[in-house]
Amino acid sequence: MKDNFSKQAPLYAQFRPVYPKDLYDFILSQTPNKQCAWDCGTGNGQVANVLADHFEQVYASDMSNEQIKNAIQRDNIAYEVCPVEDTPYFRQSIDLITVAQAIHWFNHNMFCAEVRRVSRPGTRIAIWGYGLLSINEAVDDVIRYFYQHTTGAYWDKERQHIDTKYSLIPFPWEDVQEKEFTIVTNWTFDHLVGYLSTWSAVQHYIRQNGVNPIDEILPSLKRAWGDAEKLIVTFPVFLKM
Repeated sequence: MKDNFSKQAPLYAQFRPVYPKDLYDFILSQTPNKQCAWDCGTGNGQVANVLADHFEQVYASDMSNEQIKNAIQRDNIAYEVCPVEDTPYFRQSIDLITVAQAIHWFNHNMFCAEVRRVSRPGTRIAIWGYGLLSINEAVDDVIRYFYQHTTGAYWDKERQHIDTKYSLIPFPWEDVQEKEFTIVTNWTFDHLVGYLSTWSAVQHYIRQNGVNPIDEILPSLKRAWGDAEKLIVTFPVFLKM
C-alpha cells in the first residue's frame, strides 16, 4: 500500500469531506453482528469514529503514522500502523470491514486473503469512494481543467479506480450490493482551496516542480466562485458491499 498522505495529514483531517449518514445507515443495516469492526486505511479516523458508536471494539489501521497521530481518539478504537495486507488481528475476529477512499492503494489479492483470514462467518465488507466534487458550472469547469490537465500527469495510476467507481478492483464475494450516495456540504472558498491541497497529485506536483499548482488557478477559481461566503458542494459516493 502506498503512503501518499503523511505529509498533508493535518490538512487531510481538516479539509476532507464527511461521509453521509445514509451511507452508514445502510451499511449498519446489513451488518447483523456488531462486536468488532476493522476500518482499513483509516486516515484521520472519521469512519472509525462513527463505527465506535455501534461496535464494542473498532480496529483502525493505516500505513501512515502521521495520519494516525491526527486521528480521532475514542476508548473503543485501537489504532495500528501497519499494511492492510498483513495485520496483527486475530483469525475470525471481525464482523464488519470498511474501506473508505483507500482500496485503490492496496495490493488487492493480498488484501482479499487477509479479509478471509480475519473474517467470521457472515462478516460484511464495505468499500466506497467518492468522485470529483461539483459546485456550479463555472467552478466545476476550473476544477475539471485543474484535475485533467494541470495535475493530470501527476496522479498515480491507481486514481483510475476512482474514475471507474472501483469496477476494475477484485471484489470476489457473494451477494454483492452496489449503491450510490451523495455527500452534501457547505464550504467557504478557503475550505475548497484547503481540500485541493490534500490531493496527492498536488503534492506530487509540488515535489517535482517546487511550486504549488493551485496558485496558477486561484484567480480564475476565485472569479468563478464569486462573492458568496459559502457554496453548496456535492460529491458522488459509490459503494460496494
